Amino acid sequence: MKLSGREARVFLARPDPARSAILLYGADPMRVALKRQDLIAALVGPKGEEEMRLARIAAADLRKEPALLVDAIRAQGFFPGARVVLVEDAADGLSKAISVAIGEWRDGDARIVVTARQLAARSSLRKLFEGHPNAVSIGIYDDPPDRTEIEAELHRQGLGALERDAMEAITALARSLDPGDFRQLLVKLALYKLGDGAPLSVSEIEALSPVAPDAALDDLLHVVAEGRSGQVGPFLRRLEGQGMQPVGLCIAATRHFRILHQLASGVNPRPPLFGPRRERMQRQARAWGRRRLEQALGQLTNTDLELRSSSNAPPMALIERSLIRLAMLGMRR
Repeated sequence: MKLSGREARVFLARPDPARSAILLYGADPMRVALKRQDLIAALVGPKGEEEMRLARIAAADLRKEPALLVDAIRAQGFFPGARVVLVEDAADGLSKAISVAIGEWRDGDARIVVTARQLAARSSLRKLFEGHPNAVSIGIYDDPPDRTEIEAELHRQGLGALERDAMEAITALARSLDPGDFRQLLVKLALYKLGDGAPLSVSEIEALSPVAPDAALDDLLHVVAEGRSGQVGPFLRRLEGQGMQPVGLCIAATRHFRILHQLASGVNPRPPLFGPRRERMQRQARAWGRRRLEQALGQLTNTDLELRSSSNAPPMALIERSLIRLAMLGMRR
């Protein structure tokens, strides 16, 4: 049987006990690994691996000894409870060995979970699982999680209460981060909110997000974009004392002004902005306008080229002059 969409999500959360074998395949190994982790936890519980109710067989070992899988599903463990045999990185060359094991499977045997990379529709492994009455095939695609999946993951991590804009921020991050990074973010947020009954806020998400900006650098870029030329020097000295290099400052300024240009052009930037930072940068973009932002990006490109050239001018002085000029350009209306 082939499952997709909502049916696949329901099955991965609550596997049908009548299905003896499950195939998970997809182009992104991280996405497949996360779904495999969820599936196995649903099959054997949180202590399954600790109680040795999860056995792993490498594809290379099964190729050498096809009988390994049948022996593994019939082996009895020391602890009671459901058992799983996992075959990782399978390919079509293992179809025969896996087919024999599925055919030999009886009630009480360990469930078979197989993972694979992307498989074509004519793959013999896919055809085996899609055509067998006791097997399930689930393709894991690179689509970002929808709201239902995000809410389920939040619930799993114990993050039920969110402020009004927090769900929008979480959704934007789910679409821009790798699945593993997104899950790690939710784990960090859950630990941070442990024992805290207040709803999760946008500022808390920003503080723990892997795409959150460095505070001191962000302050300097806002100063420049808001035309406060007199404050550029003090912020620059602070960053210089922290070891920030002129080329890095120029790259960060270019990134900031490129995001402003995207906002002024009606384009949603990546990584996404949310909360107070988004509102602030939207105000900056409106104040600058697209034409002047293009001027600013041209100036920053010239500064970057000069910093990377053999010029004898002090690099920090060059970037300071450029940022002050940008701030003064931003003061013009």
